[in-house]
Amino acid sequence: MFNNKNILITGGTGYFGKNFVKKIFKNYKPRRLIIFSRDEAKQYEMQNDKDFKKYLKQLRFFIGDVREKDRLTLAMINVDYVIHAAALKHVPSAEYNPTECIKTNIYGADNVIRSAIDCKVKKVLALSTDKAANPINIYGATKLASDKLFIAANNLSGSKGPVFSVVRYGNVFGSRGSVVPFFKKLATDKKSFFPITDKKMTRFVITINEAINLVFKSFKMMKGGEIIVPKLPSMKITDLAKAIDQDKKTKIIG
Repeated sequence: MFNNKNILITGGTGYFGKNFVKKIFKNYKPRRLIIFSRDEAKQYEMQNDKDFKKYLKQLRFFIGDVREKDRLTLAMINVDYVIHAAALKHVPSAEYNPTECIKTNIYGADNVIRSAIDCKVKKVLALSTDKAANPINIYGATKLASDKLFIAANNLSGSKGPVFSVVRYGNVFGSRGSVVPFFKKLATDKKSFFPITDKKMTRFVITINEAINLVFKSFKMMKGGEIIVPKLPSMKITDLAKAIDQDKKTKIIG
């Protein structure tokens, strides 16, 4: 379904975005794939990465922030499908900077919706998180609000407008900034310990390949208005710590 299509991915230089680009070119032949992100350094690195150089004829790199609707609208001209992956995701950082999290995750979502409607995009799939279910932190709360916006957008787009859906999954195993590389780094430091927020805490986990395949599947099945939630394995955070280093001490930090 992606053959000969124009696709835009917000936050396309992130862990998901880069792996998605590799896999979509491996399995399909899109006409154009637009990377929309605000970090010029990461875009430069991606353009000069040997894994992406062979696709540069089809790749387009747009510097822009989802907070800026006008820039989003320019990037979405003639686009068929949008994957919205851009977000502020770091939980402690979001707690310290809640307004910035709201601007990107909520206002940014609204801008994606309005630009998609203006540009008559066919399908928009937003990536969400398990933290949006019964949220206890600002990141989860903003993603819940974002999910509500994308579902409600189907009431705005009309019968001939874009269809909007959400796919909500857990922690992408080994992704940048996630707990696994964090714990692995701590495991090499003899003076450190594994900080545990709560010993009852669990993690729902998904591999990057499973996450990308879920997005492919969701695009095929979506009719508009769905929050697609896969069945995922879960593990206790204490068990994960032991699996990485069973001898290192843990400390409950609250």
